[in-house]
Amino acid sequence: MRHVKFGKCVKCGREYPAVPNLTNCECGGMIDIVYDYDSIQSRFTKETLSARTDFSMWRYRELLPVEADTEAPPLRVGWSPLYEAPRLAAELGLGRLWVKDDGLNPTASLKDRASAMAVAKAREAGARVIACSSTGNAASSLAGNAAAAGLETYIFVPARAPKGKVAQLMAFGATVISVQGSYEDTFELSRQAIDHWGWYNRNAAINPYLSEGKKTVALELMEQLGWQVPDYIAISVGDGCTIAGLWKGLKDLHAIGFIDRLPRLISAQAGGCCPINRAIAEDRPWEPMAENTLADSIAVGVPRNADKALLAIRESNGLVVNLSDEEIMAAQKLLGRSCGVFGEPAGVTGTAGVAKLCRQGALGSGDTVASVVTGNGLKDVANAIAACGEPISIPSDMDRLLAAFAERGLRPA
Repeated sequence: MRHVKFGKCVKCGREYPAVPNLTNCECGGMIDIVYDYDSIQSRFTKETLSARTDFSMWRYRELLPVEADTEAPPLRVGWSPLYEAPRLAAELGLGRLWVKDDGLNPTASLKDRASAMAVAKAREAGARVIACSSTGNAASSLAGNAAAAGLETYIFVPARAPKGKVAQLMAFGATVISVQGSYEDTFELSRQAIDHWGWYNRNAAINPYLSEGKKTVALELMEQLGWQVPDYIAISVGDGCTIAGLWKGLKDLHAIGFIDRLPRLISAQAGGCCPINRAIAEDRPWEPMAENTLADSIAVGVPRNADKALLAIRESNGLVVNLSDEEIMAAQKLLGRSCGVFGEPAGVTGTAGVAKLCRQGALGSGDTVASVVTGNGLKDVANAIAACGEPISIPSDMDRLLAAFAERGLRPA
C-alpha cells in the first residue's frame, strides 16, 4: 500500500506498520491510519473519480487502506442516496438540509461500510473466521458481508438486541452468542474468545481499519454535494467509531484539496447514555454511564473509541446534543412524514439532534446542515410502532370507516 505510511497511536504517537491484523497500541491507545497525501494527489483527482462507474464505497480506493489487488467483497456497500429536504428545512427554520439514508446499505445500516473493510482486511490476513461484539447493527453487517465472502462468523450480542437484528444474524448463518449482561460484558467475552481462538477481530474498538471503512460516508456525502461543504454534519454517536470515521474522511478530502474547508460536527447521543457528549459539555475525561435508552445501537456506556470521537468533536469545534427517547421517537415520525425516510431510533438520533438545536436557537435560517441516518427502521419495528401508532382497525363497513375518521379528526379531501 504505497499510499499508506503507517499506523499511529492517537495517545502516545508510536508508529506501527500497517499490516492487515493491526490492533491497538501497546499503551492501549487507538491506532490511526496515516496516508501519503502527496502520493494520492499525484494520481487521484476529481476528474478520475467522476469517470468511474463503480458506485460503491470502493470507488475511493486511493483513500482506503487496502492493497491494489485486494478484491472488493461481494455485497455492494455505499453510495446510499442523499436527499435534499426543503420541507423539513422550512419546518425547522434551517437554510438548507440534506438527509443521507445509509439505512439502504445491504444489511440496512452504515455499519456495512466497516464490515466490508473488515472482510477485505481479513482476506489480506488469510483469515477464515471473523468475529465481533455488537449492540446489533455491526453484528448483522458483519454476518451478511462475511457470508457473501465465504467467511465464518461468531457474533456476540447483548440479550436486549432487537429481534430483527438477531433474525438477520441467524439468516446469514452466523454463530450467535446472546450475552446476559451489558454491552461492556458482551465486548469483554468477545475479546476473550477472539484471543483464545485467534479469530480476525472486527471490533471497532480494536481494529483501526473499521473507521477507514466508515469514513466513506463522508467521501460520498461531499461528492454528492458537488464538493460544497455544509456548515454542519449531524450523526448519532455510540462507541465513537462512526463520528471519528466521518471526521477522518473529511480531513482526508481537505488534505488532498477536494474540499476547501471543514464543517462542524454535531454529535447526537441519547440522554440516557451520553458519556462522550457529557465529557465535551463538562470539559473533562469521559466516565462510564448506564445504558438507559431504547436506541440500542448507540447504547454504549463504555465507549471504546472515545479518544478518537472526542478529538473529532473538538477539532471541528462541534456541537453536542442529548436526546430523550421521546425526542428520538418523534424524529422517526418527523423524518418519515417529511422525507419518506424510515430510520431506526439510533439511526434518526442525528436528525433529532438537529431539530432540538433548531428549537434551542443554536441552528437557524443561515445554516446548512447534512444529517446521516445510520440505520433502517425495519431493524426495530416494535419501537417504530410505539413511535408512530397503530393503524385504524375496523370491519369492512363504510359507516365504521366514517366513524373512525371522525374519531381521529380526519377529513379526507
